[in-house]
Amino acid sequence: MSQVFLGMPAHAPADVRALRGTQDFPAAARTALDNSQLRRNIGAATATIRDKRAAVVAEVDDWEELRIAGQEIKAATMARLDEHLLRLEQAVTERGGAVHWARDAAEANRIVTELVKATGSDEIVKVKSMATQEIGLNEALAEAGIAAWETDLAELIVQLGHDTPSHILVPAIHRNRAEIREIFLREMPGVDPDLADDPRELAMAARTHLRRKFLTAQVAVSGANFAVADTGTVVVVESEGNGRMCLTLPQTLITVMGIEKVIPSWADLEVYLQLLPRSSTGERMNPYTSTWSGVTAGDGPQNFHLILLDNGRTAVLADEVGREALHCIRCSACLNVCPVYERTGGHAYGSVYPGPIGAVLTPLLTGVLDNPTLPYASTLCGACFDACPVRIDIPSLLVHLRARSTELRAEQHLLPSSEATAMTLASWLMSRPRLFTWATRAARLGRLIARRGRIRTLPPPLSAWTTTRDAPEPPTSTFRDWWLNSRGKS
Repeated sequence: MSQVFLGMPAHAPADVRALRGTQDFPAAARTALDNSQLRRNIGAATATIRDKRAAVVAEVDDWEELRIAGQEIKAATMARLDEHLLRLEQAVTERGGAVHWARDAAEANRIVTELVKATGSDEIVKVKSMATQEIGLNEALAEAGIAAWETDLAELIVQLGHDTPSHILVPAIHRNRAEIREIFLREMPGVDPDLADDPRELAMAARTHLRRKFLTAQVAVSGANFAVADTGTVVVVESEGNGRMCLTLPQTLITVMGIEKVIPSWADLEVYLQLLPRSSTGERMNPYTSTWSGVTAGDGPQNFHLILLDNGRTAVLADEVGREALHCIRCSACLNVCPVYERTGGHAYGSVYPGPIGAVLTPLLTGVLDNPTLPYASTLCGACFDACPVRIDIPSLLVHLRARSTELRAEQHLLPSSEATAMTLASWLMSRPRLFTWATRAARLGRLIARRGRIRTLPPPLSAWTTTRDAPEPPTSTFRDWWLNSRGKS
């Protein structure tokens, strides 16, 4: 199975529905911007995380060298991904685990559902996992009559609130304490009606609720932060201890892992265990780092299944520029520094992967034309690259996807985007010196409607610009005028 899987050409893009569908980012962003409470919640949370991260990163003298090492390990791994995955499969199998290969979301969901049913259980506990959110596992299990219980506190808040995550690290970042209290009172069985919105009380209420699930569940489903090919070791890092409970108490453990999460050796893991906690939670190390290799008689789960998920990843790997997005270690540092994400939140992206990395990864996984507006959900300011612990050049990837979108629209004879039309007209005008000179001088008429150095309203199609930002007042003379005058005086 694995040899066939890896030997095939790049697979079709990921199941778009499994990535929560697509939407028009500008329209969704406008809706989010109207929610002042949302902007306050996200602004306060991201500022706190940024400050914590800056403090712990400043303590590391060789931080940039670590970033370069993390970047180079990922690049080398992607170049020989098939070899590393086969070594991982062999090592896991030798240690008593079973490896399954899933081409897409539907296949992965079918495998998990069949494995759970084989145990006779009708419920599972889950460790926070972006991969299972990507494939819509909870929904697939529900259709099969299996209840999936999120055990991460933020994921539990999202689940009980019938909501969707809006952040990679802090899925409930868009909720404040008062909102969380209301969700618990409304949805959590047996909760104290006098529950306050104190963080400790909220956490204790969640702990009491989850303890019963931990002690009765026979099956757990996890994601994976890394998997070491040399030893078949799967790694999960987390801060609450819920992961440790899920990974040790149930009899059956099922891990769903994107194929890009494999790393060659334990020495490589050393690099990422320094980069990840500082970049994600602003901690020097993870409170809980769980590792396991296959099964051990009488200790922990006695059945271990590792599902290696493609779902569009080999298609991304085939893109020589875009494959860099597969280096992502899901730390969320790019979200916390992004001025666009800070104002719109994660739901506006229409994907389980929000923020700058989501604006790249989602179109790559699903196909650019299925998410044509996401590559434009950025100012290209470069803050995401500066924050990324593995130095993913997100701004360049966004520009790459914008160009690809334009090319695909032309190939399919679709109407060009407004930006593409504007750039075509600009190119035509700038290639004709006399017309360009006339146009720049005519633009001075904009001074007639400027107020205090700004033009706040322009007629269509230029109104698309001024509905969201002001245009600067045109100068009294152009660069061409200055150049001609300077040359004349000399």
